[in-house]
Amino acid sequence: MERKDTLGLLAVGSLLIAQVFTDLAPDGPWASASFSRGAIGLLGMMLIYLAWFKHTFGEFGVAPTVNRWSTPETSWLKVVVFGLACMVLTRGVRLFGNDVFPEPTGLLLALIGVLALMNGVYVWLITNGPLSEEEE
Repeated sequence: MERKDTLGLLAVGSLLIAQVFTDLAPDGPWASASFSRGAIGLLGMMLIYLAWFKHTFGEFGVAPTVNRWSTPETSWLKVVVFGLACMVLTRGVRLFGNDVFPEPTGLLLALIGVLALMNGVYVWLITNGPLSEEEE
């Protein structure tokens, strides 16, 4: 049943994000279709994040705390590389994707990248870095 939960969240989240590239959203009570598209897209991003979290950690949640990681001593590097990739994509979207992607795409990618970088560096600091507890 867990796989269906994850796939369902991923599918619905992807559809909600895909609608951002269309003009199908209603004006809503705030009389702005672009705001409605953005709000629906953010909901889609949240659903995709929840699907990733469930797939990665085997339970629903929002905070990837270190005690949930199976091998934080080595996997912190993957998180840092992901964060750096998001930052590179941010630059690419800002330079080349103005006609394809909605305007706040770069901002959201940068936010995701910075959060991933901070998480990865923190895990390195407490597992392999200067804040690690050394056994004597």
